[in-house]
Amino acid sequence: MERPETIRLAARSGPIDASVRLPGSKSLTNRALLVAALANGESRLDHILLAEDTRLMIDAIRCLGVPVRVNENERVADISGCAGRWPNAEANLHCGNAGTVIRFLTAACTIDQGQYRLDGVSRMRERPIAELVDCLRDLGARIGCELREGYCPLTIQASGLRGGVIERDSTVSSQYISALLMAGALAANDVMIGLREPPPSRPYIAMTMRVMNAFDVAMVEKEMTRFIVPARQTYRATTYAIEPDASAASYFLAAAAVTGGRVTIEGLGADSAQGDIDFALTLEKMGCAVERDAQQTTVIGPRDGRLHGIDVDLGDMPDVAQTLAVVAAFADGPTHIRNVGNLRIKETDRLTALANELSAMGVDVETGDDNITIRPDGPPKAARIRTYDDHRMAMSFAIAGLRLDGMEIENPSCVGKTFPEFFDVWNGL
Repeated sequence: MERPETIRLAARSGPIDASVRLPGSKSLTNRALLVAALANGESRLDHILLAEDTRLMIDAIRCLGVPVRVNENERVADISGCAGRWPNAEANLHCGNAGTVIRFLTAACTIDQGQYRLDGVSRMRERPIAELVDCLRDLGARIGCELREGYCPLTIQASGLRGGVIERDSTVSSQYISALLMAGALAANDVMIGLREPPPSRPYIAMTMRVMNAFDVAMVEKEMTRFIVPARQTYRATTYAIEPDASAASYFLAAAAVTGGRVTIEGLGADSAQGDIDFALTLEKMGCAVERDAQQTTVIGPRDGRLHGIDVDLGDMPDVAQTLAVVAAFADGPTHIRNVGNLRIKETDRLTALANELSAMGVDVETGDDNITIRPDGPPKAARIRTYDDHRMAMSFAIAGLRLDGMEIENPSCVGKTFPEFFDVWNGL
């Protein structure tokens, strides 16, 4: 069913008490889809996310000649892997505005013989990919940039990945490292990556390594600054279960925080492969209680309704920064979110978007190159929120609608990028 151009949210009269099972993780789904496509044999992925970003990955893998059979009702994908040899030697891959798709496939398309072109929507053409292209060139890949250096559309004249040594500083995106690791296992020689300091979003690199290990590929990692991927490995097909999405869980945990309620996320516990589940601990610092075991995570909002402002480094969890910024609008002091400069090159410039829309709610906001400070100045007010075609803007500001009657969200269908059913689940709390 098509959603209206704008939805109006009704505030809740009391605390929310809910237990929620969320769709599969986008990050895990797209990693597992690619690795299964490169594997030797038939893999089955259970509980996959079916949303715009993951469908783009499925379509691209099919375009490369790998059969992917999806059971929409069961959320299961069966993939007949290509054993590291793409069946189609020519392909034009449309990556939309999905960073994982274009970055992971740029590296994966270099491993065999062929000619490939990768492009996306207009916003994707504004998102830099130079660092990954340069790293792959260091490993022997031939990659061209059609319109301007360091941006898509990309053309790849693939003749296999030679391997070798990459030395970079710590600003390299975790998605670039993940792309290099997954492709590096199929290189002719070992791939060695050296960083001066650990990169941002380290849990996403750890997630990549866990997925690779599940498909029987090994590597050596030291303090997130040294990575060695032995050459000529084989991904071996397996059955792999996708966890619920921890980034999506942040909105529901935040619902408990701002209403003084209790929300449990089923299937996401302390041993999750996703670093974003630690958003619960950030809410704990603001005055919430947290209960976790191996199977679930629960956040209980403060009984007196008072949330405290905090100073926090979200470099390892940038996808929950928007969630926290909206929660911070209801705190009793300022909140400073640091080390999130990469938000400026996401689906939109998220720091600027946050500043604009929180200001529309009457909240004092200040942004820097890699940080944002939220200073509540009295109770926030309901506003009409622009989403900038960014799924996380829509989902984050829905949190404010729990407290402020009459909040309006423009273009709510943008949540289809990662969570098409979001507002149905949200309204059922």
